[in-house]
Amino acid sequence: MGGVLGAGGEHLGHDLEAWVDAELAKCGDDFSEFLARHSGSGLLATRHMGRTHYFAAPDGSAPEDFLQLEVEELQEVFDRKLIDPDRPPADRQELVEPIVRAKVDGHAAGSPRYRFVRLVDVRQVLAGQSVAQGVSPLARFMSDWSQSRAAERGRFCDHWLIAGLDRYDASVDTPFTAIPMSAHVRTLKPFQWDETKGGTDMGDQIRDFDRAAGYPGAWYFHVVAGALVPDTLPGALKRDLDGGYRYLADKELGLLERLVAEPYRAGLAPGASG
Repeated sequence: MGGVLGAGGEHLGHDLEAWVDAELAKCGDDFSEFLARHSGSGLLATRHMGRTHYFAAPDGSAPEDFLQLEVEELQEVFDRKLIDPDRPPADRQELVEPIVRAKVDGHAAGSPRYRFVRLVDVRQVLAGQSVAQGVSPLARFMSDWSQSRAAERGRFCDHWLIAGLDRYDASVDTPFTAIPMSAHVRTLKPFQWDETKGGTDMGDQIRDFDRAAGYPGAWYFHVVAGALVPDTLPGALKRDLDGGYRYLADKELGLLERLVAEPYRAGLAPGASG
């Protein structure tokens, strides 16, 4: 929910409900009087759109050796006519939260605002991902990265960030789940997999996906922690392997065999905004 604009786009109030309550008070809490005063005045209601930007600063050679900064961008945009002349609201509740909205073009109502969210040391995040038995999915994911060719070509934080930190507090021992989040979703989302293909055709798809992602073995990490690669891919690759095809590098082959023997998921997350 946003604020209230005059017909000329000037801000009358930055909080819609607070503005409505103040105007109602001027009318003696008479909603009919409120409508009489403001109907036909062209008032507009706004809403806030938000997205989070992620920034990473490497601080060592291990996958988890980086600091992650999160900044929220908030943009106020035009949303609807405050009072729909064709369907006047019956009461305050319908005015503030109408079931049917008289929508208007959602262009910006001002410059965006930026808000600091958090700065975290991912080493501490990983240390806080303790589980009752075994290694946490995030720890295994980073261990897999260390054993892959991707680690030889670039840093983990060039391609992956950490989501799910809403309840993270380094000073408090509170259970939470942190998951890897790809920084390349926009680039990779249009990629179309054909699961009916096998053999050399499947090998070509693997190479094309890795090339689009910008590092070798990307297919593996997106199987484990993404929604852009079919979860049936490991089985298909294993069948090709058993059939004598050898289009995977030794390191990715080792990761595949372990994944088939000990499957895991590091979580599904939306992509980052850079």
